[in-house]
Amino acid sequence: MDMPWIALAPVDARQEYLVLLSYLPLRKYSKIPAFLRYTLQIQGQLRRTAGATGYSMRMKMLSRKFWTLSVWESERALMDFVLNLPHGDVMKSLAPYMGATKFMRWRVLGAALPPDWDDAVRRESEGN
Repeated sequence: MDMPWIALAPVDARQEYLVLLSYLPLRKYSKIPAFLRYTLQIQGQLRRTAGATGYSMRMKMLSRKFWTLSVWESERALMDFVLNLPHGDVMKSLAPYMGATKFMRWRVLGAALPPDWDDAVRRESEGN
């Protein structure tokens, strides 16, 4: 199930943006409710974060696999988000229950936004 793209800020078609794809597999079904609660908290943080342009999420609950797709004005904006609360605490809380996570970054012009899930998954599988 793909969550619709949530735009957080206007996009300049000529500006370059950072796209982040996160792969977040859970080891236990019992942690899905906590993961979803944390997701709501992090979505609130995204709405308050300067430099966050938009985001989406893909969920395959039966296989305990989750992906996020987000767009950032800069690497600094992304790192400010990652290191602040609640995201920082959520990473620590969920770490023991996560499988091997993967993160992929690439850059696109604003004219190419929002990013496409098929393209993102293709990049992940190709390792680009």
